[in-house]
Parts: sequence; C-alpha cells; structure tokens
Amino acid sequence: MSRQALIDHLRHHALFTDGPYTLRSGLRSDWYLDARQTTFSGKGAPIVGNAVLEVLDPEVRAVGGMTMGADPIVTGVSLTSQNRSWLQPLLALYIRKEAKGHGLGQWVEGIKNFKKGDRIFILEDVVTTGGSSLKAVDRAIEAGLEVQGIFSCVDREK
Repeated sequence: MSRQALIDHLRHHALFTDGPYTLRSGLRSDWYLDARQTTFSGKGAPIVGNAVLEVLDPEVRAVGGMTMGADPIVTGVSLTSQNRSWLQPLLALYIRKEAKGHGLGQWVEGIKNFKKGDRIFILEDVVTTGGSSLKAVDRAIEAGLEVQGIFSCVDREK
C-alpha cells in the first residue's frame, strides 16, 4: 500500500517528461524526477516515511543519507517512525559531501547519538549510478556504523 502511494505521489507531483535533461551523473534523459516535490511536501513526506518503514529491519537504529537529497527523506522517516509500536523511534544522520571546515569538522552529523556498530539504513531520493549512496555508505562505515541497506525512492535503471 505505501509503495503504491509513493509511486502515485511521485508520478503526479514530481515527474517531468518534457526533456531532455542532464542528470547529476552527466547522462541525458527525456524525463526527470524531482523527488523533492514529494519529499518536501507535508503530504508526501509521511508517504515516503511509511514506504521506507515497510522494508526496515526493526534492529535498525537510524536512517541517514547524503545531504541534500536525502535530508527530507531522513527527517520524514525519523518522524514517521514515532508512530510505529514495533520500532524504536529512529535517529537521523546527515552525511556531508565534504567534512565541515569549522566546528567539529565532521562528515556525519548527528553521530554523537550513536555507538560503534549501531545499525543504520542509507536513504536516497533518486539513484542513477549509485555513486552518492555508495559514498554515504563509505562515510557511515568510517564512522563505525553498520549499514543494513539502501532505500531509494526511485531507481532510474529499473
């Protein structure tokens, strides 16, 4: 149910078919999916949250992803997890493309709330090559976390 609701919301609010478009990967496409039209909306964010929660292992302690695309998804899933009796409320992590040049100089924000080996799930809005997701996985592992899987709202290759 949640998966279909996510597909429907993305199709009606986030899909553009009047390309061509240049994707972050450099590839060209006749269609573009701006998942932010769903993930940034008050109605769409809980739809994404429910779709992600349907596939999460209850042992997962947190969700995270590469900032900026994953930020609203991570927040939506964390907030939606508050309503699930079988799941502890999930913490949120934000993984930077580069370490901050000031303050604590961290790659991963929110890490203070974790201990080594905590299980997390990486989230992504749209995947073409998987480069951002794999970078997020690497950063999470470097921070001492155990990555259980990756969830993407849309996989352009499928």
